[in-house]
Amino acid sequence: MLIERTTNNQIVITVSSSVDSFGLQRLIDYVKYLEATSKSKAKQTDADKLADEVNASWWAKNRKRLVK
Repeated sequence: MLIERTTNNQIVITVSSSVDSFGLQRLIDYVKYLEATSKSKAKQTDADKLADEVNASWWAKNRKRLVK
């Protein structure tokens, strides 16, 4: 594995093709998440509250379809 910082403020990571692609994709997704949220001022409690609201709304709309 080779990790290098480029002159245009990027990091390039080179890995062997034998690396598990599923695990590598999960790592890439996590890095994308870190990049997307790096300047966020949201708190975990805000995210938890939003997730609870979304889940409650989804369940209210889909309950009849799933519970018989």
